[in-house]
Amino acid sequence: MLTLYFSGTGNTEFIAKLFSARMEAECLSIEENMDAADFSERISVHDTLAFCYPIYCSRVPRNMREFTAAHKDFINGKKVIILVTQMFFSGDGARVFTDLFEDGAIEVIYAEHFNMPLNMGNVAILNPWKPSDRSIRKSLERAKIKMARICGDINKGIVKKRGFAKGSELLGFIQGKPWQKDTESIHAQRGEKRGQVGVKVFDNCNACNLCTRICPMNNLVNDGGKIIQQGNCAVCYRCVNHCPQKAVTVLIPCRPKWQYKGPYEGSC
Repeated sequence: MLTLYFSGTGNTEFIAKLFSARMEAECLSIEENMDAADFSERISVHDTLAFCYPIYCSRVPRNMREFTAAHKDFINGKKVIILVTQMFFSGDGARVFTDLFEDGAIEVIYAEHFNMPLNMGNVAILNPWKPSDRSIRKSLERAKIKMARICGDINKGIVKKRGFAKGSELLGFIQGKPWQKDTESIHAQRGEKRGQVGVKVFDNCNACNLCTRICPMNNLVNDGGKIIQQGNCAVCYRCVNHCPQKAVTVLIPCRPKWQYKGPYEGSC
């Protein structure tokens, strides 16, 4: 088994590594410094693939969509496990992954959603849910308990598919409608349009270049001492949560009031 994951601020990495440790599976970030041939080779030699990603308004992150598109020929025919991290709910957050493939191209043997700590410190309405150290620990403990159940089910051959019911699909469609891309078919990749999401850099930015180094989409560049975007934001919130000056924001043009640094080290 091979686990492939994308993680914006650490929540999904926690889930991917927790799952892989329990299932004794190889675990790779899709940001790993490997070329396409290496990834394709790794995928080819495994019968089962676990995909882990954060869900954004019931949509698969763009870089995960682009990764699967680049390796689709090697993913087709595999058994697939889908583990999704979410804030509160995502409707069909796991099911939308199957929209990236033709009907019957993959066999989903398990799909589950995990509620993880909030990382959107620039959205004032969400401030009541700002994660405390205690709430983070509780979230991680709940995730461990759920993961034990999931891995037990998989080892017993039990199939469960969270988010695949019609009601979940409807909820996901409504929630993701503002992000919906014009689609040519039901199997077209779904998500935000390139350049649709705004990134704002405030005047207190000191151009330390941390955001340019950690952006998974290479969306931020230093142009003569000023950080500018390239219209390719995936809304991972990595820059928002790691900027030392709290000078970067996405989606909402407000400076973040707090930052989420991710799960505690060693908590797996």
